Amino acid sequence: MADPIEILDATSGTWEERTRYVAEMMREMSAQQEPDTMVRLYSARIQAASRMQRFLSLSRRGVERPRVVLARDNMWQRQPNVWTERESLPVYDGGFLSEIAYSGEVRVEQDLRLAPGDPAKDLLSGVRSALALPIFDGGEARNVLLLGHERPGMVDPATVPQTLWFTNLFARATHNLVTARQLREALDALDREIKLVADVQRALLPPALPPIPGLEIDVHYQPARDAGGDYYDFFPLADGRWGILLADVSGHGTPAAVEMAITRTLAHVGSAQATEPRDLLGYVNDQLCLRRSTPTGSFVTAFLGAYDPRARTLRYALAGHPPPRLKRCGSGGRLEDLGEPTGLPLGVMPSQRYRESERGLDVGDLLVAYTDGITEASDRNRALFGTARLDASLKGCGTSVSEVKASVLASLRRHVEDRPFDDDVTMVVARAVP
Repeated sequence: MADPIEILDATSGTWEERTRYVAEMMREMSAQQEPDTMVRLYSARIQAASRMQRFLSLSRRGVERPRVVLARDNMWQRQPNVWTERESLPVYDGGFLSEIAYSGEVRVEQDLRLAPGDPAKDLLSGVRSALALPIFDGGEARNVLLLGHERPGMVDPATVPQTLWFTNLFARATHNLVTARQLREALDALDREIKLVADVQRALLPPALPPIPGLEIDVHYQPARDAGGDYYDFFPLADGRWGILLADVSGHGTPAAVEMAITRTLAHVGSAQATEPRDLLGYVNDQLCLRRSTPTGSFVTAFLGAYDPRARTLRYALAGHPPPRLKRCGSGGRLEDLGEPTGLPLGVMPSQRYRESERGLDVGDLLVAYTDGITEASDRNRALFGTARLDASLKGCGTSVSEVKASVLASLRRHVEDRPFDDDVTMVVARAVP
């Protein structure tokens, strides 16, 4: 550390020396992350570079007039952390300290003499010169810096405006550090909550892929954030059929995850009474609309299929969802777009009636259902992955579902150049097997 000089005294050293000292101090201050550490370093610097001997910090925060908190005193052997040990700080009731704390004005005392009954009589017994500097926050003097010296006449009036300015600028920097720390703590708490939501959300997904007769299944689920709005599920229906559900809640993050959990619950409750895809989608839609007292702007797209292992048929309905792809291995790998019929997304308008369609599946046929996080993934030029690239990645026939999934994801990652996805990416691949 450079030799201390009176940085506010234009007659102390050259301007180059004062500038170097201030620059060194500012560099040291800027490296700090904790407000208490920065205050300690700043106080040591100012004390070394000032003619004054006593440095006290007073605060009006948390008390009512005429009470005032003594937050710092350079005579203390141990300085408590004012942000974490406030309860241990002494409080003075009335007198000189209260006057300067609540006046909101600069006060200069060149020959300080306190009344015999003043609460601060003992505290300031060795102080004859005093300079009180209000520190403003929100337009009010909530703190005061009190500088003192044992000899009278030691306050240089010419340095008071600069000292007031300098002190308040430092106080703002300290306030910014406090705010930054509080923000970090809030973000950490929020991050923990989001991770908890994500854990709960993942627990709602199937813990394992069910053994559906006649189908080989694989899935890929990747939320854009810790929690997402995509959802897939498999559940038994009447007459030995199996429901295959893929849904996508609009938006991202925690709100979408909560909406997804609601959708899952409604789907499971409704599957006990509405076993056809059109009826189950209608039930979920009506329940979502019923539970919204005010418009939220959110909605859910969904693909719902009912697979019959005995007949090898898939009945399905769509609620505004991207149409799945069906690859016919018996027709040279021809791709079919299961885009009709479709209806409005769930939760938009009550009393919707969804139509169904049916496809027969031959051994080797592949069904690829996906959310728009795949087709709407963009490269650096904002070009979408699209269905053409999706179809191109579905080349070949007779491959396993894991190979099909890997082919799509490899093509997708090449397109986005391994950048993070902007949306949740979910895919269900099913292959008809003997």
